[in-house]
Amino acid sequence: MNIILMGPPGAGKGTQARNLVETRGMVQLSTGDMLREAKDSGTEMGKIVAEVMAKGQLVTDEIVIGLIKEKLETVKANGFIFDGFPRTLAQADALGKLLEGEGQTLDAVIEMEVDDAALVQRITARSTCAHCGEVYNDITKPIPADGKCTVCGGTEFKRRADDNEESLKTRLMEYYKKTSPLIGYYYAKGMLTKIDGLADIDTVQGEIAAVLHK
Repeated sequence: MNIILMGPPGAGKGTQARNLVETRGMVQLSTGDMLREAKDSGTEMGKIVAEVMAKGQLVTDEIVIGLIKEKLETVKANGFIFDGFPRTLAQADALGKLLEGEGQTLDAVIEMEVDDAALVQRITARSTCAHCGEVYNDITKPIPADGKCTVCGGTEFKRRADDNEESLKTRLMEYYKKTSPLIGYYYAKGMLTKIDGLADIDTVQGEIAAVLHK
């Protein structure tokens, strides 16, 4: 089963993707992770990526599609979670053609809807474990009183420099400008399901599971 998780920065896509990886054996394909991994891999595609990045140029859609194709053909999984891709209609078309060519399908597109004001409040209170990346929140999930991460026991926590109200509003505007056509695109194909991204983690997990069971 292959799915796309959509939602603005801080909607909780990473948390939900991790849960699907752990509970269903799916593989999360994050564009940024794939590019970093390819750059250091030494493969033909990796050399192309390294050269483009060394020149400070933008990685083309063709390169990203090539990396995804490589993953689909070499990684065994109970489905893939596309994270951060597609971002444009052209990329959505390219992904559809790639999956069809590989004899696979896109089974669900899940949009994690949020209230912007609540999202800003959530993210400005966010911090992560510097060691394992576990996310904490001053309001909903504070760092344990003993100062240790519940996952790895790490004691160093950090906040992103751009997790402030002004930066967040800019990032949200950018997200909505780029993804609103995609929402219409997948809605027209009858593939889009909207869920409340600001519900508690377990509720969101349950809603995603319900979509996948369909």
